[in-house]
This record gives sequence, C-alpha cells and structure tokens, in this order.
Amino acid sequence: MSKVKKKIKTIRIDLDKCNGCKACEVICASFHATPKYSSNNPARARIRLIRDPLRDVFVPVYAGEYTAAECMGRDKYIINGKEYDECGFCRASCPSRDAFKEPDSGLPLKCDMCEDDPTLEEPMCVQWCLADALIYEEREEEVEEDVKLDDMEVGLKSLVDKYGFEKLIETMARINQK
Repeated sequence: MSKVKKKIKTIRIDLDKCNGCKACEVICASFHATPKYSSNNPARARIRLIRDPLRDVFVPVYAGEYTAAECMGRDKYIINGKEYDECGFCRASCPSRDAFKEPDSGLPLKCDMCEDDPTLEEPMCVQWCLADALIYEEREEEVEEDVKLDDMEVGLKSLVDKYGFEKLIETMARINQK
C-alpha cells in the first residue's frame, strides 16, 4: 500500500438555516433523471429531508455508501425534546429500509456530488439551496491506497474462494487444451 493525496468532497449542513423547502430534493431528482431534467421523482433524489414540522426542524441527509447488512444498534436521539430513530440520520442504503434505493430497480443510490461532464463547480443541491444551508467543501487527505483489482481479478478471486486454487488451475489447463 502507498500513501496518496486524495480530494475529499463533502456537503456540510447548517441546520439553523434549513427551512425545509425541498429544493435540494427536487433538483437532485431532476438532475439524475434519464434523460437529464426530463422528470422529477423524489424517490430518485440522493438527498432527503427529514422533518419535524411541529418543532420546525429540518435535517437534509445525503446518500452514502451501500451496506449489505443492517445496523446492530437502534439508538434513539433526543433533539429539542423530540425523539429520533438513528436510521433517520443514517446515510447508508441498507436492507432494513427503502431510503436511498432506486424506485424501479431497488438498486442503492449514492450521492455522486453531481459529477458530470463537464464537471460542475458544486453539486446541484448546493447551487439550488436558497437558504445556504448546504455548503460544499473540498479538502485533501493523505490516505493509504489499496491496490484495486480489475474485473478479471475479482472474478478469478471469487472462483478461487469458491472452488479452490487447484480446481481453477485444472479447469484453466483443460480449457487451454481445447
């Protein structure tokens, strides 16, 4: 492994400024429609607004990595006297809830910071946030980089894991003789 500098892109959220307008959800869903801007299905948005209208509290949460397993804990948080489930603030797409899943296929969604061609200066949700509650930030971090396996290596590794190295070699030799 080697250390490399990597650009980390994040969206900082100022809860005091969010007014719950949902402009972030609308533009995200439109941007990610196929073809782009052709429709607006909020279930396709990579950002969701969690709200408590009685207390006037709005929390934008954008989609993170997919996780194949559910969380072990189900912690509860109390904010201004209101109890919230930990899942409500989780950015992951997981088997225990439907948030951040593509509505037609069920595939997990992840915020891609609206990386497009040409590259945008800021994600669309940040650009369209009239309350300035979403702040785009970039920073460089030095991280250890794993060697990424290409598609063939991933496939071969899974075959070795399933059938063993010897069986894979025998099969490859037999295929090579034909």
